[in-house]
Amino acid sequence: MKTKPLRAVIIGFGNVAQKLAAMLTEERGKYPGLMDLDLEAVAVFTRGHGGLVDPKGIGLGKALKQFREDGAFPAAPISALQALKTLDYDVLVELSTLDIERRGEPAVAHVRAALERGLSAVTANKGPAAFAFRELRCLAREKGGRFLFESAVMDGAPVFGLERALAGCRVSGLSGILNTTTNFVISRLEAGESMESAVRAAQRLGFAEADPSLDLDGWDAAAKTAILANFFLGADIDPLRVERQGIGGLAPADAARAVKGGKRLKLVCRAWMENGVARATVRPEEVPAGQYLAAVSGKGAALRLETDMMAPFWVVQENPGLADTAAGVLQDLLTVALKVPVEGGAASR
Repeated sequence: MKTKPLRAVIIGFGNVAQKLAAMLTEERGKYPGLMDLDLEAVAVFTRGHGGLVDPKGIGLGKALKQFREDGAFPAAPISALQALKTLDYDVLVELSTLDIERRGEPAVAHVRAALERGLSAVTANKGPAAFAFRELRCLAREKGGRFLFESAVMDGAPVFGLERALAGCRVSGLSGILNTTTNFVISRLEAGESMESAVRAAQRLGFAEADPSLDLDGWDAAAKTAILANFFLGADIDPLRVERQGIGGLAPADAARAVKGGKRLKLVCRAWMENGVARATVRPEEVPAGQYLAAVSGKGAALRLETDMMAPFWVVQENPGLADTAAGVLQDLLTVALKVPVEGGAASR
């Protein structure tokens, strides 16, 4: 079913945005499922490398080529927030990076600006759903837009789409390995590498940032845990309320000791209800080798959901990359374009 073009404001043009643009242009022939999606940007903004604004439309392929060649766009004539408040568009695509110190800003303000106009917002940035889930979801319902974030937790694996499949069930708890960088680093520690060497390897492979502190200190995992707790458990927490311990203090000897004892070190995320109150933790744990979490290796990720009706079940992802994250964003954009019904999370029930 061919849809009319979705007019978009894109904020953030890093690796994920560039992969998304490539999948919609030069790689499009490889993905028949994208035939139903025609995305037309009216503005593209970067964090510190300029931006493009053209109400008549910006060719994504041309923008991608320009950014690859020049490493930047010209200075944008208006700010991203001004664009969101004044331009004619259908959906915000928020692909900037998480800022814990600013409590998810400016991404939260960007999403709010789009939703207040009755438009939709699709984000891979964890900030909006981690710090303002309830406010933004209620605003989307009130104004008639969509607030979607499938790529915010498991790189595009269909996690939040499970809400419709779990109709009638109540999720009582969840756990998982949700940060691929720390899982990769711990696997290198088990092989005897130092923390510094393991982090450098992750950076060379392109999935650890130049400043990996958000991953190593557990903030990325805490943000993802908060999102899952808010969505599935009806919680109202943010990453600052997640009990958090990162992996920065681990050494190869810690990993070796765990392996010798028949266990594997993992940075485990958990959330559950306790006397009607949501609790959440992120911390290194020694997981018995026979448990499923112990088998998640390298860049893999896994989520375990417990419900009142069904036995616990898993969503497992093997070695996700940029294409996975971009695919989750594209799934959300197709949901907007095709007007697919969205349930909205446990917080609504």
